[in-house]
Amino acid sequence: MTSRGGERRRRAPSSSSPESGASPTRRPPGDLKVFVSSRDDSTCDECHDDLGGGRLLLLAGDRGALCLACADLDHLVFLAPGDAALTRRARAGSRLSAVVLRWSRARKRYERQGLLVEEAALARAEEACLADGEARARRRAREAERRAEVDEVHVEAFARRIRELFPGCPEGRERLIAQHACRRHSGRVGRSAGAKELRGDAVRLAVHAHARHAETRYDELLASGVDRDAARAEIADALAAVLGAWSAGAEGRS
Repeated sequence: MTSRGGERRRRAPSSSSPESGASPTRRPPGDLKVFVSSRDDSTCDECHDDLGGGRLLLLAGDRGALCLACADLDHLVFLAPGDAALTRRARAGSRLSAVVLRWSRARKRYERQGLLVEEAALARAEEACLADGEARARRRAREAERRAEVDEVHVEAFARRIRELFPGCPEGRERLIAQHACRRHSGRVGRSAGAKELRGDAVRLAVHAHARHAETRYDELLASGVDRDAARAEIADALAAVLGAWSAGAEGRS
């Protein structure tokens, strides 16, 4: 894929190049950036999903440009600029975060649009800022948007299917996973045709993704600069143990 972000990446030394002196599986900590796509004909180099219309992408070296789902960043939520205290607290409390940048044709440079942070970190930051009336209004607006994005019937069916396949999943976790996976227009696995049919493979993908982020050191490894594939390999045993415990007693179900 070619884009302004891609052109900039070719001009700058790669984090795995000899000039950088860095390990091929690491980038400098705190250097995670995502870009607003500026091309209507852009696609993800891994899943080939459409990246047009201002969607976010990550430039991932030899793997090319990735959508947030393929980059394992789709669990993060967007925080717009404007409230310095909220941004500071959310970023400090998020194990994994990314700066969102957009290319300005007028100024011929990338300009910061906001931040991607963990949803729990944003909620904690908002709690700390509740004395501010604007923060309360922002939370209400965000919750209204979230409700509008959720098909409750599908979420309930998806959550029940999770509980069938993973009876050892912690109480209430199945609904959190279903709500995240099934948001409208998200491109997440819960919106796929297989998920709408409640096929086991699609449901398992959603559970695996949640467990990877919530039950292992995966996000910490990404935040420290470890490459996605290397991070997945490092937490593979821990993830398998969690999923094994959650799926105990579900043999024979599909």
